[in-house]
Amino acid sequence: MARSGFEVQQAAVKALFLREIRTRFGKYRLGYFWAILEPAAHLLVLLAIFGFIMHRTMPDISFPVFLLNGIIPYFIFSNISNRSVGAIEANQGLFNYRPVKPIDTIISRAILEALIYVTVYILLMAIVWLSGEYFELSNLIQLILTWSLLIFFSCGIGLIFMVVGKTIPETQKFLPIILKPLYLISCIMFPLHSIPKEYWPYLLWNPIVHAVELSREAVMPGYVSEGVSIEYLAFTTLLMLFVGLACYKTREKAMLTT
Repeated sequence: MARSGFEVQQAAVKALFLREIRTRFGKYRLGYFWAILEPAAHLLVLLAIFGFIMHRTMPDISFPVFLLNGIIPYFIFSNISNRSVGAIEANQGLFNYRPVKPIDTIISRAILEALIYVTVYILLMAIVWLSGEYFELSNLIQLILTWSLLIFFSCGIGLIFMVVGKTIPETQKFLPIILKPLYLISCIMFPLHSIPKEYWPYLLWNPIVHAVELSREAVMPGYVSEGVSIEYLAFTTLLMLFVGLACYKTREKAMLTT
């Protein structure tokens, strides 16, 4: 019996996912455990460096919980977007098989990054809880919805980056660089309410701010971030997905023949 288009794509994404995780982590002695250990170690170093300082400036907030719910959403967005730039070149030989499409590489990489950072998030939040830091998962639905929208938003940006990077190869060098300033203006290290309100319009155009602050609201009782909106995050997600898919559709054949 012939398989449906969805079943064919599902098989292609699964194969690409397995290839990606083996390529990235299979060569290390710790094997696939390194997929979790690497980002977890990065985050633990940041907590150690900034924890004491930020605890003094935000005494009423658990800084480890605050930081984890800011930096992990940012890493999800950054890694999915950046790894999309060279996705075609990294899997060029596989496109000789008709079922494998460039968009499948974005989906497989997005799934891998999401799984890695969700696992790291659960692990580190458990460590934080065991160390005595207080948090309460008061709105699990909001947390899941926020992260889901963030992942789809990142895929939209990733599609745009992939098309632009393949069409104009020179841009592959600086496309990831343009995301770096977002680390400083996405409320990763500071709460939105610490910024004077007259500057909010310049920050709130950034969907990452909404994702970060909504994540904190979901796990930190009493943390309310005025001005953020899950509706805005949903709108920008749909917009980026539409733009990304439109770019991909118009350039799909050209990307495979160049």
